[in-house]
Amino acid sequence: MTDGRSETFYKSLLPMDATANIFDTRHYARAPDSWFVAVSDIKGSTAAVAEGRHSDVNFAAAAMIAALTNFCGSLPYQFGGDGAAVLIPPEYELEARRILARVRGFARRELRLELRVGIIPVSTLHTMSLDVQVGRYEPSPGNAYAVFLGGGIEACELAIKQRGHPELFRQSIVEEQEDDGDPPNLEGLSCRWTPLKSTRGRMVSLVVRCADHREIHDALCRLVGFESLKAASLDILKTKWPPKGLIREARARHGKGFLWLWIIRVGLETLFAVFVFRFKLRMGAFDAERYRREIAENAVDFARSDDVLAMTFDCPTDRLEVMRSYLEERSARGELHYGLHDSDHAVMTCFVASVTQNQHVHFVDGGDGGYTKAATALKAQLQVSN
Repeated sequence: MTDGRSETFYKSLLPMDATANIFDTRHYARAPDSWFVAVSDIKGSTAAVAEGRHSDVNFAAAAMIAALTNFCGSLPYQFGGDGAAVLIPPEYELEARRILARVRGFARRELRLELRVGIIPVSTLHTMSLDVQVGRYEPSPGNAYAVFLGGGIEACELAIKQRGHPELFRQSIVEEQEDDGDPPNLEGLSCRWTPLKSTRGRMVSLVVRCADHREIHDALCRLVGFESLKAASLDILKTKWPPKGLIREARARHGKGFLWLWIIRVGLETLFAVFVFRFKLRMGAFDAERYRREIAENAVDFARSDDVLAMTFDCPTDRLEVMRSYLEERSARGELHYGLHDSDHAVMTCFVASVTQNQHVHFVDGGDGGYTKAATALKAQLQVSN
C-alpha cells in the first residue's frame, strides 16, 4: 500500500550517492511536525549476542523496517544492529502502531527476543528543542537509506528504554493490546548470503561519538589507507545451501500457516538461488551478476544518527592498532568517545522488495556482535569519563 503524500517529503530531498556526502548538511531537511518517529531496541541484545544469536538480533532489528516499508512504501529508515529508526507520515500513524506491536510479538514468539518499540510525534520533539534533520543516502536509484541529525532520534531511543525525558517515554508507549495477533508482513526479509569474510585482515565495527563526523571519517580513511571504508565487495559475496538463516526466514514468512511447509518452500527457493548465482544465470529482467554488483553498491555498512557515527569496514590487520591508538589519543584529549569491535567477518541482513527492479538494500553488521559490542564499549567509556 502506498500513498503519494507519504513520499513527498523524503523524495524531495537531494539524494547523496556517496558516503562522503552524508557529512554535508545541505543535504538535510527538517522532518515535518506532522510526522512520527518509530524506534525499536532489543532488550538484552548483549546477552543474546553472547549466546551466539547475533543474526537473530540483526533480523529482529530489520523486521520493523521491512514491516513498515511493506505497508507504507518508501520511508526514511536506519538500521542500528540491535534496533532501528523509521519516520512515519501522519496518514499511517494508526496502522504503524499496529505494525510495531505485531513486530514486537513476532520477535517474542519466533525469535525469543524482547523488542522494545515506540512511536513519538516529531512535533513533540521539536517543542522540546530536539530537532530531527533527515538526509537521503541513495547509492543506486530507488534504494534510499536515511541519516539523521539534531538529537531527536537519540532521545526517542533513550525514551523506549525508560531513560531520558519521562514525557517522551509516556508518549512512545505502544500497548500490548495493539497487537491484533496477525503476523507482520516481512516479505523480502532474509539472510541468505554467507558471512562476509575479511580480505584485508579484520572486519571492524566502530561507533564514535564526536562533533565532527567528516573529520573523523577522513582521518580514518587516511589511517586505513583507502578512499572509503567499506565492508562488502564482489569477491566476498558468496552463497551456499542450506543458508544459516533458512529456518529464521521461514519463521518470518509462515504467518498462520504450517512452519514445516514454509521451511520446505524457503529451502527450495534458496537452493534455486544458489544454482542461479553459481552459474551466473540471466532470466528475463534478472541478471545474477548485475544483482551481485548491486549488492556491493547497496550494502549499508554505516549509520549516522545525531552525534553518533557507526561504521563496519574491512581493515588491514597492520592498520588496526594504528587506528586504535589514534582513537585512544583523541579520546584521552576529550575530543571523542568510541567503541570498537573486530572480527574476521561481517554479516548481512537483506531486505529485497524486487530482484528485477533494483529494489534491494543490505544491512551490514560486524561479526560476533559487531555494533552491539562496539556500543557496549562506547557506553563503558562514557561512564568512565563522566
